[in-house]
Amino acid sequence: MIHRNQDPKLQQIAAERIDILFREAKLNPEYANRYVFLARKIAMKLNVKIPKEYKMRYCHKCYKYFNSKTVAVRTNAKTKAVEYKCLNCKHVNRYGYSKEKS
Repeated sequence: MIHRNQDPKLQQIAAERIDILFREAKLNPEYANRYVFLARKIAMKLNVKIPKEYKMRYCHKCYKYFNSKTVAVRTNAKTKAVEYKCLNCKHVNRYGYSKEKS
């Protein structure tokens, strides 16, 4: 028996809605935090992963959408990571990077 959260059609619809919500968050900064909240709720309810490019757009502590006024971005060569510092809660989100192999 397929459970509700394992139905491939529902998971595809959820992924499309998450995509739409993050596109709208980029266009409407006034409602961006609400859109992030809704996208996370959809992902948790239907067990869908939020794509990495969208995960990097919000704080993982306070769940606020990042824009130019709410984030400080820098690279850390020591830990080989890009650091996103949320200016609302001061939490640092780190995303690793490595050199491309040639």
